[in-house]
Amino acid sequence: MADQLPEIFWEIHSGLPREGPGDNGSTRRAFLTLKDLPKKPNMLDIGCGPGMQTVELVRLSNGQIDALDNYQPFLDQLDISVKKGGFTDKIKLVNGDMFNLIYDNSAFNLIWSEGAIFIISFEKGLREWKRLLTDKGYLVVSELSWLKNNVPSKVKEYMEHVYPANKTIKENLNIVKKVGYRVIGSFILPTESWWTNYYQPIEAKLPSLKEKYKNNAEKLQHIAYHEVEIDMFRKYSDYYGYVFYIMQNKLEN
Repeated sequence: MADQLPEIFWEIHSGLPREGPGDNGSTRRAFLTLKDLPKKPNMLDIGCGPGMQTVELVRLSNGQIDALDNYQPFLDQLDISVKKGGFTDKIKLVNGDMFNLIYDNSAFNLIWSEGAIFIISFEKGLREWKRLLTDKGYLVVSELSWLKNNVPSKVKEYMEHVYPANKTIKENLNIVKKVGYRVIGSFILPTESWWTNYYQPIEAKLPSLKEKYKNNAEKLQHIAYHEVEIDMFRKYSDYYGYVFYIMQNKLEN
């Protein structure tokens, strides 16, 4: 996927604390619902980005984690955090593809994916990643979701363009059950999770990029897409947001 996005996208997104909405408090909240993990779990963070949550998971679990992403600069950014935190023996950086995960069945006690499962799609990810979990292993993902039913037409039209697969929390929980997981819980990320580590750092970059590319219509258009995205969330965050879905693998009968 990384090579399919324009250069300006990566210029906007380089050096951010996170590559999507989230915060360490929400990562901790989700992790602390997992009651049957071994003392040192084997973990996989799919679409880890620069890995703020990866480092937090290692701190929380004292386990081993493979941090997987297909964009090397994100892994390079995470590598700095890994070395700074003294986690080189705990975190393995993997340049890999979530569509083709080269791991044995039942390899992990926990699979984690914050804001990335949409790339493969929610249901497909749940189905394909299930084989990698031990019996009673956990899958924890955050996914964009509708929070209300009476969505304004402007928001519906916008989402049809950017993420037509968006579903309600109830619809996603039904998918969790259908695929064969036990629902442990779900919760909505706070609005602040979108701003502090994601939208505010992006907004800070945009004025200088607009000046830099003032004579490049194509790049200005991509900058404008980000401005629209941020403005939509500023106005309509009551209607959509990221939701953590926490589930446990079940033995097949």
